Amino acid sequence: MDWMPLLPVRSLYDSFDAPVTPFDCGALCRVHNPTGKPFCCDICHAVPAVYAQEWAYLAPRTDLWHVWRGDECPTPPEAVDELRAQTPDSMILLACLGPAHCQRPYRSISCREFPFFPYLHSDGRFLGLAVEWEYEPTCWVISHLQSVTPQYRREFVAFYDRLFAVWDDEMEAYAARSEELREHYAALRRRAPLLHRNGADYWLSPTSERLTKLPAGRAFPTHGVYQE
Repeated sequence: MDWMPLLPVRSLYDSFDAPVTPFDCGALCRVHNPTGKPFCCDICHAVPAVYAQEWAYLAPRTDLWHVWRGDECPTPPEAVDELRAQTPDSMILLACLGPAHCQRPYRSISCREFPFFPYLHSDGRFLGLAVEWEYEPTCWVISHLQSVTPQYRREFVAFYDRLFAVWDDEMEAYAARSEELREHYAALRRRAPLLHRNGADYWLSPTSERLTKLPAGRAFPTHGVYQE
């Protein structure tokens, strides 16, 4: 579906522009990456995917991005093929000039939402922000969810409310991603963190989808190199 006439890309970018934290969280994770880059800005760790409509907007306006070739990192060919196969037809894999040359007005939606995705209950309700669990060992934010600003949370929710209102297929895609989250945490016998759209923080049971509010003064656990 071409949602661009309904939701112009520049309008979406302007309405979803708040930083995740009130400080540069990349400075706190880059020290653990041998390349010296924040993990989210290092395509050897995370390859951004953009909507085709986004690329049509970005390509003539900025030199920040180029189409991902698959040879920028020492990635096995089979992994490159798998990533391409997993990328929906509506999206394009990109690479950028790197964090030292970031042009913030032209950050992609995938950059703005990282490390989160919209969590949908099995009954279809959009409940809030879930984490991209693959990045638990490396992403500082996932180990410090209490640092995510209320403004960022509001803008994230408002953005996906607008997108889901006009694009059913994308809502279905995130419903499938939410099901993957439940399967992942169920296999680990762990609950998943959820930053609810109501502003509170909850533990989500992956089997019953029961929400348990995080007690006041408590924080979600840390992971990987950030473990206390």
